Amino acid sequence: MATSTLKKTGNSTRIAIIGSGFSGLGMAIRLKQSGENDFIVLEKEAEVGGTWLVNHYPGCACDVQSHLYSFSFEQNPGWTRMFAPQPEILSYLKGCADKYGVRPHIRFNTELAEARYNEETAEWELSTTAGETFTAKILISGMGGLSRPSYPDIPGLDSFTGKAFHSQQWDHDYDLSGKRVAVIGTGASAIQFVPQIANQVQQLDLYQRTPPWIIAKPDRRIRQAEQTVFKRLPRTQAALRSAIYWMLESRAVAFTLNPRLMKLAQRWARSHIRRQIKDPTLRAKVTPDYTIGCKRILISNDYYPALNRSNVDVLTGGIREIRGNRIISNDGSEREVDSIIFGTGFAATDPIGPLQISGRDGVDLKQQFHKTGTEAYLGTSVAGFPNLFLITGPNTGLGHNSMVYMIESQITYILDALKNMHEKKLASIEVSEWVQTDFNRRLQARQKDTVWTTGGCRSWYLDENGKNVTLWPGFTWQFRRATRRFEIRDYHVQHKPRARRSKMAKAA
Repeated sequence: MATSTLKKTGNSTRIAIIGSGFSGLGMAIRLKQSGENDFIVLEKEAEVGGTWLVNHYPGCACDVQSHLYSFSFEQNPGWTRMFAPQPEILSYLKGCADKYGVRPHIRFNTELAEARYNEETAEWELSTTAGETFTAKILISGMGGLSRPSYPDIPGLDSFTGKAFHSQQWDHDYDLSGKRVAVIGTGASAIQFVPQIANQVQQLDLYQRTPPWIIAKPDRRIRQAEQTVFKRLPRTQAALRSAIYWMLESRAVAFTLNPRLMKLAQRWARSHIRRQIKDPTLRAKVTPDYTIGCKRILISNDYYPALNRSNVDVLTGGIREIRGNRIISNDGSEREVDSIIFGTGFAATDPIGPLQISGRDGVDLKQQFHKTGTEAYLGTSVAGFPNLFLITGPNTGLGHNSMVYMIESQITYILDALKNMHEKKLASIEVSEWVQTDFNRRLQARQKDTVWTTGGCRSWYLDENGKNVTLWPGFTWQFRRATRRFEIRDYHVQHKPRARRSKMAKAA
């Protein structure tokens, strides 16, 4: 295991990065390439990979084509499928960490518990769950939104006498063969693992609250000859990547500008259901009543066939409580189960999880988000929190294209901000409150006509007040254009740390 170049005591660094998934790893690599070596990466797990390390359930794979769901500077000609499975993506990220020499900067098994900004020194004071402390001039969060499991609030859940686990915390040592299994949730994870376990278990009860729209997955194995061409002629892979990007990008027209166009995709999705499910009762259960795209559109060729199995029941009445090893539905019916698997997704609207971040004047970031409704400037900077940058922050998520494209856009913006700080010898920068407020006012105005707001559903894109704090309401190239250059006029700057006041001055 790699160790940090910092000493055990007196841990001081210019830049601290949280997480080593696509965001943190990409940031670290770009810093290294720019000649910056005074940085550390704090990673709570024992290896790089982020979401693609901790999610390893059966069937786990990406729903964006491999050639686009990868760094622009590190294309992989060896992808074996159009949609890469989890082990391949994890291997790719490990390879990036090795190739670009960032492992010596990573502190593995190091979870950040608190970050507090010191106005007198213009530094972030960091504390880990193990009691280690660090100071950093710059703090960059690379914590992904799909890395913290979300659990349903079901009475009696804690009293369940069987085996229970979330899809992210899959217990591969637990043998599902011959078991009566309840799967709660029918989101992106569930539609991948349900087909993998349906033929193993004795009985599978699938508890569905709201059915997802699912379309066919255009997946296939990439032939050896194609891999050879990509390796010898990199421009061919670049051309494929570009074609995939613009094909996916065109979908933003229907998502954000004219949701009525989603009716075309909806007819396609209905046809997919009719082809794969013949039973009219089951077909009615899995057919959504909201506009496609309002919730995340899922892709699968084997989910519906799995539901056709005689040992699979789709239950839509809702769960009233759990008592012992029985799940009791709202209609009073009871089912005994040996295991519960939660396919209930992640806390995507909370970009910082349990981490406590205190900014200027001791303001808590969670309280700030609660007050304003989780918002940032360009999803990257937050007023009141100098020298803090968020990657995949509020309203940077996507419903139509590759998140890696958004991540690289933010990394470019942050690098330019750091360059400005260095050249102008700035101790701190902090986005102006009015700039952040105006940006989010305009952003939320654009959300009003999107399919996520008008589609007639309640999704994890929205917070408890119905505000979309997750998705970018436009084209990704518009976000890249907005982040291509750091504009210092949008920020308050401080050339020197605030002078420490003397005891006499304090008394006065």
